[in-house]
Amino acid sequence: MQKITRELNNSETAFIFNNLAKNHQENYDVHIRFFTPTNEVPICGHATIAAHYVRAIENQFNNKTVFQKTGAGILPVDIIKKDNDYEIIMTQGKIEVSPPLQQTYQKRLLNAFGILKEDIRTDCPIAISSTGHSKVMIGIKELSTLNSLSPNLYELSKISQEIKCNGHYIFTLHNKETLQVHGRMFAPAIGISEDPVTGNANGPLGAYLVHYKVIPTPNTEFIFEAVQGEAINAKARC
Repeated sequence: MQKITRELNNSETAFIFNNLAKNHQENYDVHIRFFTPTNEVPICGHATIAAHYVRAIENQFNNKTVFQKTGAGILPVDIIKKDNDYEIIMTQGKIEVSPPLQQTYQKRLLNAFGILKEDIRTDCPIAISSTGHSKVMIGIKELSTLNSLSPNLYELSKISQEIKCNGHYIFTLHNKETLQVHGRMFAPAIGISEDPVTGNANGPLGAYLVHYKVIPTPNTEFIFEAVQGEAINAKARC
């Protein structure tokens, strides 16, 4: 699987295995394993959506919920049939948000990204957030700064190995009718110089924004739109 993924050279590749066991000790429909060009990872958002979209088309599913076994646990995926097409909705894993990183690592991250302390939003501590595949969250003030980043990928890889967190998600926040996030995700430690769109960065970002009370959340539902890939001419929304 790793060799196939390296040959395809996509950010992530999903491999799907049906649960054929007669006596299900674990209650799931499919086991999906996710690989970057260099590593197996617990879960990937867009590869999950793509895998279940393909399964829905091939099997001509009606509306249903299936359960996938992943490195982040057994998680539900909703398949909704609409006008001869499908909408796929995934649920991410357990939320974990860390305290702010040690000052030593914060300074190294700023140096690796080539940004100043004054560029950082004062309401956004640099911390790790996870819903199954952790990311370092770095909130900055200006979109122009975000789009001009040219990070030291070697240093980011070294930091990742030390803090046990593969990805670094740097973002801006823009208040519109629906909150809009612009972000860039770098994970050179697992062979991804920059990912054009990352469900497993934006899911943890939502948890982080609520945990640190960056965004008021008077309701139980928090919705935002995320835009990625602008700086690498691969604009996508999440």
